[in-house]
Amino acid sequence: MLEQFKESVDYILSKTNVKPSVGIVLGTGLGGLVKEIEVENEISYADIPNFPVSTVESHSGKLIFGKLGGKNVVAMQGRFHYYEGYDFKQVTYPIRVMKLLGIEKLFVSNASGGVNPDFIVGEIMILNDHINFFPGNPLIGKNFDELGPRFPDMSEPYCPDMIRIAKDIAKENEIRIAEGTYLGLTGPTLETPAEYKFVRTIGADAVGMSTVPEVIVARHMEIPVFAISIITDLGVPGKIKKVSLEEVIEVASRQEPKMTLILKELISRV
Repeated sequence: MLEQFKESVDYILSKTNVKPSVGIVLGTGLGGLVKEIEVENEISYADIPNFPVSTVESHSGKLIFGKLGGKNVVAMQGRFHYYEGYDFKQVTYPIRVMKLLGIEKLFVSNASGGVNPDFIVGEIMILNDHINFFPGNPLIGKNFDELGPRFPDMSEPYCPDMIRIAKDIAKENEIRIAEGTYLGLTGPTLETPAEYKFVRTIGADAVGMSTVPEVIVARHMEIPVFAISIITDLGVPGKIKKVSLEEVIEVASRQEPKMTLILKELISRV
């Protein structure tokens, strides 16, 4: 595994001179943040040794290197999901690689279903906690002490300081913002009404099919994480309706400029 990481990193370093201090994972419908990056290099996942390749049509599948908010960044334009058939080590492989490239902070975005009755479609939610409801954990198996401890602490999965600054940015720009707990499920089906009720009952505000494995691995390597979600549909009794991928992308795209502003400004301030 360590040799595979080295092969990936060596290949990437042969294609770019950017030394990123910030890593970004862009989720469904949220790839437009790339337009704000002063791009220096783009590398297709398919060209990187040992890298998975995204199979989801709304995920581009490229590593983007450049500057954003005055910082050197590497952005994943398209992520990997357990429902694509990858195991958790493959899903989180790019996070390991970004750490070995030198990132000091990780920013993650996603689209999710809201189960908090106070939410509206298009709500922007900052994650302050999560529930791992995936059938496993990316840290199961041999632990590599070079990467992190056998039993990493998860009392602060999301960085309180970055959350505080992001909320200040939202207030300054009169952007409605929520804060809450994200629950990760496998997908690819959206949830049934009973499942939405269950998710809410056990303490979540939103549910999605990503983010949790990546955050676990980032925290294993002691990378501070900030994550933000756009609520693209509601799993609230009386508000549940059929949802298509096109509708999810449309809502995410509509709210993307606000999320982009928050992320860009946050990256410049931390």
